[in-house]
Amino acid sequence: MANLLGIDIGHERLKLVLMSGGKVKKSVVVEMPENLVKNGIVVSQETMGEFLRETMKENGLSASKAALVMTGERVYVRNVTMPLMTAEQLLYNLPYEFRDYITEELKDYIFDYAIRAVDEEERSMEVLAAAVPKELMDSSRAILRKAGLKLVKAAPLICAYRALIKKYEAVHEERDYCILNLGYQSIRMDVFHGSEYLTTHVLDTGLYTVDSILAESMGVDEHIAHTYLITNHKNCQDSDECKNAFTNIAVELMRTMNFLRYSMQDNNLDEIWVCGGGANIPNLRSAISEQLDMPVFSAWDKFVGTENKNVEEGDSLLQAMGILQDV
Repeated sequence: MANLLGIDIGHERLKLVLMSGGKVKKSVVVEMPENLVKNGIVVSQETMGEFLRETMKENGLSASKAALVMTGERVYVRNVTMPLMTAEQLLYNLPYEFRDYITEELKDYIFDYAIRAVDEEERSMEVLAAAVPKELMDSSRAILRKAGLKLVKAAPLICAYRALIKKYEAVHEERDYCILNLGYQSIRMDVFHGSEYLTTHVLDTGLYTVDSILAESMGVDEHIAHTYLITNHKNCQDSDECKNAFTNIAVELMRTMNFLRYSMQDNNLDEIWVCGGGANIPNLRSAISEQLDMPVFSAWDKFVGTENKNVEEGDSLLQAMGILQDV
């Protein structure tokens, strides 16, 4: 079967998963060139395309088609209830479901959907709707063309998670999920009931807050401090400064979880599944588990690990893996 490349372009790192026949053939996580991504937006299509092409070449990733995770503040996902209608009518009416969220012209966006449920008696339908700027889609295609790739799928992060959950629940009982993406600029908490997306909370805190503290205590700049943190240079993750920073992050997460438990009183959230660069920091995971009084597990191990246990940095690759599902 043909190779397919899953791509997740982050602020700090580029994550690639090469799959064939439903199996991971190879995966790569590399540092992004400095300032190439700002506020979730690639500032140079030419540079990004060339960087992607060179990364594939250097790591022996051979593919002609790719699936891309769409991220950023201008990518919207909503659950909406609509009257029962045809696909043509749905696509016509869908933009109006975002008019209270999108401040730009609706005509500048591409809209898509997945039908979650249909109630024939009530003549209604539950829809997971997505909106992505046209310019972001055009930019993504241009970047991939520069790298010698054809874009065959592009979808928001929620859709990548949803696809993984649906595959997981083909052999497991339905449950509630809280997926924590422990990123550099922010921490994202996505909540699902089975494969039904419920809500997202984004905390304006991330590993950068630990970098700042570590940089001051070790007398280095924050870029070097980040490298020290990820590699646990001189066991810096065990320092009092880092542990206090991890606790501060965990307390913020506890407050968000308390709000969720109050507003969603019928939920059965009893585990946290983590991914992202911070998922591989044991003391951060321990702090989260302690403050939330919940066990913390690797999302990669839960969703994917039974088939691909030997993949390095799996928790950083979860989104790139999820976007490859159902292609």
